[in-house]
This record gives sequence, C-alpha cells and structure tokens, in this order.
Amino acid sequence: MLGSGLAVWLALIFSMKTTADILILGGGVIGLAIALELKLQGASVAVLCRQFEEAASQAAAGMLAPQAEGIPPGAMRELCIRSRDLYPEWIQKLESISGQTTDYWACGIMAPAYCQADFPHAVTQWQTATAIHQQQPNLSDEVIGGWWFPEDAQVDSRKLARSLWLAVQELGVTIDSGVTVQEIVRQADRVTHLRTSDGDYQAAHYILATGSWSQDLLPIPVVPRKGQMMAVRVPDPTQLPLQTVLFGSESYIVPRQDGRIVIGATSENVGFLPGNTPAGMQQLMRRATRLVPAIANYTIEEFWYGFRPATPDEWPLLGTSAYENLTLATGHYRNGILLTPITGQIIANWVLRQEADAVLNAFHWSRFTA
Repeated sequence: MLGSGLAVWLALIFSMKTTADILILGGGVIGLAIALELKLQGASVAVLCRQFEEAASQAAAGMLAPQAEGIPPGAMRELCIRSRDLYPEWIQKLESISGQTTDYWACGIMAPAYCQADFPHAVTQWQTATAIHQQQPNLSDEVIGGWWFPEDAQVDSRKLARSLWLAVQELGVTIDSGVTVQEIVRQADRVTHLRTSDGDYQAAHYILATGSWSQDLLPIPVVPRKGQMMAVRVPDPTQLPLQTVLFGSESYIVPRQDGRIVIGATSENVGFLPGNTPAGMQQLMRRATRLVPAIANYTIEEFWYGFRPATPDEWPLLGTSAYENLTLATGHYRNGILLTPITGQIIANWVLRQEADAVLNAFHWSRFTA
C-alpha cells in the first residue's frame, strides 16, 4: 500500500493539465505573437488567458513610432526600429493565416511642435511652419513647425489582437480562456507547475507574458500605468482631415481610414484604479483641440482606459529569468504594439534553439537586481 505522502504526490501529478510542451501565460498581443512564431516553427504550445479584453493592446492607439517618439540611440531604439521594419511582411503573413485585416497603414508620422524644443532628439531635419501646414492642413496656428517621419506607421491594435487570436487557433494553438494564474510554483531553479483558477497546469517550459499583472506572479519591477483614451468620428470618412498620425508634445492623434480618430493618452500612476474620469477626458480634449481645432466639432464615439506594463527604465524584460524553464516577455510599457513582431521572433528563437539575439542582454531582468 502506498504511503500517504507518496499517494498525495502521485495524485497531484496525475491531476495536472499538460496541454503542450510550452505554456504561455498571457493572451495579449505579446503572448499571442510568441505563440504564433513557436507554432510556425513546429513547437507544441498553449496559451493561458485570463481575460482577452483586459490586455493592454485593447487600449493602445497602435502607433509604430520609434522615430517620432524620439527614443534615444541604443538598444531600445534598435529593437523598436527592427520591429517596425518587420511589420509589412509580418502583417501580410498574419492576415493570410487569420483571414482578418489589421488596418496596417504606412502613413508616416508627423511630430508638430509649438516650439522647436518640444522634440529633444535631433534625429531628422526641422520642417518649417509653411512646410508642415502644407503637408497637413487643419493644424492649429500655434504649430510653428515640426518633424516628418515617413517610415513610421500605424496599425489598429484591436484588430491586430483579434487577428492574432484567430491566427494562433487556426494553426492549432490551444487557448484556455478565462483562466487566472494564481501562483508560479518553483522548486530550486525550476518551475514545477502553475496553480490556476482551473486547477494545476504543467509544461516543460513557461513564458511569462502577463503584462501589467506580472508582479502578481514574480518579484519583478513591472507595475501598471493607467492610460485614458477617447475617439471621435468624422461625419464623412471621405473627408478625413488628417492623413497621418500626429505625435504632439502633449498628446497624439491617430486617424483611421474609416473616419475614426483616436486621441491619447493620459499616463497615471494609480495602480489598477478602473474607469474614465472627467479630468482625464478634459485633458485629452483640451490638448487635442489645441493641435487640431476641428476635433472639437466631431462626435465623441468612445472613451476607454487600459493599463500599460511599466518598468523603472521603461524597457521590457526579455529572455531568461531566475528559473531555467521560465522565459520573460513583459514590461513593454508604451511600445507593446510596436515590439510585437520582434518579441515573438526573438523569444521563439531563444526558447526553441537558445539563439540569443544580440540585444537580449540589454533587456535582461538582472539589470534591476543591483
């Protein structure tokens, strides 16, 4: 007769769900992009998703703006530009698998300014007020010039998330939705299993892509940064007043080709405090109408909020963790949509073949341990 301790241990082992060799924690665009690349390379992979609608990608504007944002030279800028440059081919592949459009638009991004000091990084030539207003009518008279970044682009973040969700399932990836991971159970330098709202899960390798909720599971410095956003709609989409994204010093304005205009975003260190506020909406509208006065006359279509996963230096955590069978892909903050293709690629290559991308060291979790 089995001893009681051994019997309990065996019961635990046999009760665990083993859905795939690689288990991804998180069903936002980062987790799904990693699942896509892993599956395309022949891996056995599954995704645990607490609530698809909570992912930061649902709230993002979808700017692909490594140059317009003025990211300083270095590893982060290199990673962002590489990812932006992957987008056209990657989107074509994704849409062919999912059958769903993402509304990728290589429209370029303009950074209008009220004074030349508004843009801190001299990475492109200053454009005069005459040139800026000729290229983009409807700007405020306060705009005295700016910068033009023709290689930057945009994508509809909600459509991107939906396309990824459908694509990975089309390829045969299992998504267990409505499952909350409650604990990553570790022993020595390995993860043994996950405790979840749906029982215990076990895999050979785990990938943490839980965004703003990552600190609930591991002692890593990823915290939520709330962003409120709103959208207005142009009465006639054929008369869209903006033909490019505007990345202003106070706000950004992202026109969609269907007549919707997205305005964002606040950045609030308030934890997971839910809801939109009058102060947040007033701030967005005041700043947007200062840049494009006509916006004041468009119909308000929607306002919403989300939580960006921020680290102290605003760079993501990518690659190995303190546990040999757990990989990190979290903390993307403002650049989650932009970094989706490159994150999927380098994390998949690392997990499957231990191919360490040249920039991975710069994003290692150990940079915060000192």
